[in-house]
Amino acid sequence: MRYNVSFNLIYKVSLTLKSGHQDRLLLSGIPELKTKVFGVNLLMKDCENKMLQKIIKDNPSSGEEAELIAMGILAGSGSINPCAEPSYPEGIAGLEKEAIKAETVLNEATCYGSAFARGLKMELGGYKLLIISGTASVDDEGETIHKGDFKAQCWRTYRNISNLLEAEGASWKDIIKTTCYLRDIERDYEEFNDVRNAFFEWNRLDPLPASVGIQARLCREDLLVEIEAVALVKKTVGN
Repeated sequence: MRYNVSFNLIYKVSLTLKSGHQDRLLLSGIPELKTKVFGVNLLMKDCENKMLQKIIKDNPSSGEEAELIAMGILAGSGSINPCAEPSYPEGIAGLEKEAIKAETVLNEATCYGSAFARGLKMELGGYKLLIISGTASVDDEGETIHKGDFKAQCWRTYRNISNLLEAEGASWKDIIKTTCYLRDIERDYEEFNDVRNAFFEWNRLDPLPASVGIQARLCREDLLVEIEAVALVKKTVGN
């Protein structure tokens, strides 16, 4: 099935389904917008999710359409269903999470269209668990820096992670595991290990974090190294 979609405005939506009638999105004093999805004319009021609107506009395959419907994202007519809040069993609640940011050195990935946080913080009793996303030699504008300079990219990566840790009152002494991705591990591992040893020695890390090194094709051709990390921080008064 192919789609002919024209979205001109974005507003918030609520959906009312009426048997035997076209789907209608309730409009709160906002001008109605006509569009055509799956061959059905709809009265549209915003769906808030621009990327989901884009996916529909880009004519998803029949397989993609089937999965979106099975997940409850799309109604059979092609309108977008609102996302339902999770329903937990009695006595159980979802874990509260907060994003970790260090925008003076590293902007948010969402600024350039990627859907992940730089890191997450979770409270676990007397500890804080910090999960640092894959971090590379990217600056506060989201641009790759030190292109072609492997060791400089390593140092900037460590700098970015250090700032994310500092934002939560943590340091490299709280890191318990790192995962290190190198674009060309055979070519660059010796230099990577030299930088890592020097950085860990400067931080006086003992014991050293658990770690794994992996060769991987990174998300940008000009990125040569990326590191993700996990830290566990003991809470103190006021922390």
